Amino acid sequence: MSSTDPDFNLIARPYRWLEYLTLGTALEHCRNHYLPQLHNRNHALILGDGDGRFLAQLLKRNQDLRADAVDISDTMLKLLSKRCEEATPNVANRLRTRHANALTFSLEGPYDLVVTHFFLDCLTQPDLNALITRIALTLTPGALWLISDFRIPPGPMRLPARLLVRSLYLAFRLLTGLRTTRLPDHATPLTQAGLTRISKQHRLAGLLTTELWQM
Repeated sequence: MSSTDPDFNLIARPYRWLEYLTLGTALEHCRNHYLPQLHNRNHALILGDGDGRFLAQLLKRNQDLRADAVDISDTMLKLLSKRCEEATPNVANRLRTRHANALTFSLEGPYDLVVTHFFLDCLTQPDLNALITRIALTLTPGALWLISDFRIPPGPMRLPARLLVRSLYLAFRLLTGLRTTRLPDHATPLTQAGLTRISKQHRLAGLLTTELWQM
């Protein structure tokens, strides 16, 4: 771990309630929107799932799924492991947690599912490009990549969305040391890596997006 990495340990335990106070259950609905379509997956790479609310449901619904959960926060990983174990006893043999930077950890694919909920927006464009290129090399044909993230929609919501996203980046910079200041473009590098967006869903007048991409 680098001294320049953001530190999410401080917000790990209150994160769920901070999320609800800010945007209610909108982020949770985004995470879970495509959950029913993720059956018959064998090996998942989960980046930055926070306290594990999504992964706990994913593992419970897919009894044969193995998952590698990577997070820069060891406190988040402890909460994630506890939540997954409570949802599915003896899940430990199917869940491997990695306290590491997603940009540098050793990939152990092949993967047929990647999940990045509200994670890619923590990366600069060059780091995001490099991460997608590296992960794409480990994906099986037909692999799915599930993304939830903020976006700046066109039209009258554009200015309010920009102001909200800017304020969120400022808050995370103060609380965690996150240096990213603008939303990166994930669509272009995903397309260049050979993935195709097969479905998308917008919420809060387009402020939030959930997308399903396929290799």
